[in-house]
Amino acid sequence: MGNTYFERVHEQTPTRFWINNVTRKQAQLAIDHGAVGCTQNPAYTWKMITNEEEKDYVDGIISNIIKNEDDDNMALVALQRELIGGVARVFHPLFERSCGKQGYVSIQGDPFNEKKEAIIDYAHFNREGGENMMCKIPAVPDGLAAIEELIRQNVPINATECMAIRQVLDVCELYEKTTKNMINPAPLYFSLITGIFDECVANEVKEQNIDISSDKLWLGGLAVAKKCYEIIKKRGYKAGWISGGARGLHHFTEMVGGDCVITINWKGTADKLIDENPPVVSRFFNPVDQDIIDELTEKIPTFKKAFCINGITPDEYEDYSPVVLFRRSFEDAWENARSHIASLRNRS
Repeated sequence: MGNTYFERVHEQTPTRFWINNVTRKQAQLAIDHGAVGCTQNPAYTWKMITNEEEKDYVDGIISNIIKNEDDDNMALVALQRELIGGVARVFHPLFERSCGKQGYVSIQGDPFNEKKEAIIDYAHFNREGGENMMCKIPAVPDGLAAIEELIRQNVPINATECMAIRQVLDVCELYEKTTKNMINPAPLYFSLITGIFDECVANEVKEQNIDISSDKLWLGGLAVAKKCYEIIKKRGYKAGWISGGARGLHHFTEMVGGDCVITINWKGTADKLIDENPPVVSRFFNPVDQDIIDELTEKIPTFKKAFCINGITPDEYEDYSPVVLFRRSFEDAWENARSHIASLRNRS
């Protein structure tokens, strides 16, 4: 029997641990503690540029890239693939040992260029960085169109930016339809970003002075996740589940027990859970009181859109406030990284 928290989670429940936005060293530490996959996002490169441990390594790669690439944005695309490819190489032995069931590392394209054809082009480019590179694609209209084509091409996919049950169902139904006559299709996961959803709802409650207790608000993202889980299990969808965007330990511990993957940062979440070594308690199937759900639905339109099966339509996905909040963080970091590349180019 394992002694560490994550070892015991894996032994006692179907819940699995993925690490998010890590350095190469943190990637190995996470694997040593039971991580079976990794997600990175378009903010990753800026995080590495500003990371004391990695910044010299990153600048060395940039110097080589800009010798052959005149466009700063394409240099950034190449840099991201090289950096995330380094983490994918750390996870590759796990990928091999599991015969391709574990050890994936997901990578997204330019957050400012998310039209269907661009997404497909970035996916093909990024897949050249390693066989365990999983293409991360937003579950918005152009992203869903790209996902459908890439499923047919047997590309492993992480459908991200899911903030509402309707988005998740659209992704799952698309995977079922497209893989119907395929033999051994590549895996597809959807990422229900409960942490960012909760952050967005909390911001709106504060800004709009909505009268609701913090205890009830704390249950919002979990209520969406629990209902979503019930539906996909009842319908027998084959897509894998990723829960992401953790903003507190509860975004891991309250999901324990579910047949899902939970992505967390190393610093501040994974390392804390390892140090604190709390009891493994399967809380995911504890129901949220219907009175609480009714109050959340009545008072918070953003929650209603997420929780109700038809609370939102595809043409609203891209401008849905939690999706916008998530994407904006990527865009800001992408611009910072691109400016850093330009400044290094000007110095050379």
